[in-house]
Amino acid sequence: MTQSRRTVAGALLALAATALAPAVQAQAFPSKAIKFVVPFGPGSGTDTSARYFARKLGDLTGQPVVVENKPGANGFIAVKQVLSAPADGYTVFIGSNSTLAVNAALFKELPYDPVKDFSPLTMMMRSPAMIATMPKAPYSDLQGLIAHAKASPGKVNFGAGSAGYQLMGELLNDKAQIRTVHVPFKGAGETMTAVASGTVDYTFAEVTAVQELAKGGRVKVLAVASDKRVAAAPEVPTAAEAGLPGFEAYTWVGAMVSAKTPAAETAKLAELFTAISRMEETRDFYERIGATAMTGGPAQMHEFQKNEITLWKRIVTQAKVPLQ
Repeated sequence: MTQSRRTVAGALLALAATALAPAVQAQAFPSKAIKFVVPFGPGSGTDTSARYFARKLGDLTGQPVVVENKPGANGFIAVKQVLSAPADGYTVFIGSNSTLAVNAALFKELPYDPVKDFSPLTMMMRSPAMIATMPKAPYSDLQGLIAHAKASPGKVNFGAGSAGYQLMGELLNDKAQIRTVHVPFKGAGETMTAVASGTVDYTFAEVTAVQELAKGGRVKVLAVASDKRVAAAPEVPTAAEAGLPGFEAYTWVGAMVSAKTPAAETAKLAELFTAISRMEETRDFYERIGATAMTGGPAQMHEFQKNEITLWKRIVTQAKVPLQ
């Protein structure tokens, strides 16, 4: 082969390698550790979901997955970290109804757009809220709490570890025609500690955040805000059974990446997350903790999120909740 031909051949090989590089890189993703950013502390349903999916994603990819809790400021701290990180698919936001829907209804201005700033990967789970109170409360059931609040309007308070739980409290106020005071906390763990110590009168929390404290007698569970009892706590009545029909409130968890993330990486993550959500093991895991696995992919999650924002905006208006 002549020198000129070798030069041409070398140039063609270099061109081919350059053309193939993006495809090779896409196939290699992920090739390093992935970080899950959670806007709540340990003990929340969001954190529990993050740690389960992190373990399964690590199994599927062979890459380590780190869960980082960034509670506080209504999820703004966690959101800022995700949106400030390189949009390369290696930082995933494990969000909830609070950060991905309720905040859009509750705040006049947000430092982020929960729809436009993120690309959805998949739904992860949905869990009914439980109404829990301090063990020495002067009432033993939901009707007793409502009567107590009516007798002392504006003096009974409820703790909320997120904007979502705040609106559940306002929804209860509206349904039961009572007036109670919202006390904010950084997450489910902090809120449950406050209830157990009697710092606040009652709260709303996922089944996962309530179970151990309830079993140990540190909190008293009055009702579950769903249309049926949960297998993880079959002794707890629904709100309807406890005398407040129509009161239902759920938390949910979903995975997102920055909307600036390349399509190939977003699609790969969505494929992996959706596969985990559809595993029989995942369904069984959530059933054991009183939740339900949700299996919708990116399109379904996008539609679900928009519907949730519409729902909570209606509730904010209906219950006359002041915007923050």
